[in-house]
Amino acid sequence: MFGSKNKEKKTQANKSVSTVNGVSNALNSLVKGTEIEGKVLAESDIRIDGIIRGSLECKSKVIIGPSGYIEGQINCVNAIIEGRFEGTLNVKDLLNVRNTAKINGEITTNKLIVEAGAIFNVTCRMGKQEAHARTISGKDKKKVAHLTKKEAS
Repeated sequence: MFGSKNKEKKTQANKSVSTVNGVSNALNSLVKGTEIEGKVLAESDIRIDGIIRGSLECKSKVIIGPSGYIEGQINCVNAIIEGRFEGTLNVKDLLNVRNTAKINGEITTNKLIVEAGAIFNVTCRMGKQEAHARTISGKDKKKVAHLTKKEAS
């Protein structure tokens, strides 16, 4: 009688832990005062309040806290930046730049939010990135072919 209630509670508690592709949705954290040089790989969300010099590959969300600083390259799905970033940032979905952020570099993202007050000195490419080959209409193909022939002369 009492044993069955305990088993029910344990089952419900286990169900509240979310997993994506067999990986728990835990938050990795690099605290203020910690520095890393090199390559960091993260399967789940990661929050940076320390310093990374190098590359960060994240299959989820990257959060650079107010005291966080990354110099190098980031590849991730989503990002929230409150601290400093210098380098190349590739975000598959949403980049959220908070008012305390200072960003210098190259950005590629699908969607972008920049709050007033942020320092945002970047070259930015937005939208779903297609392959480098563009579809050219028939009329434009003739113009390109004509220009190419002129340059060859």
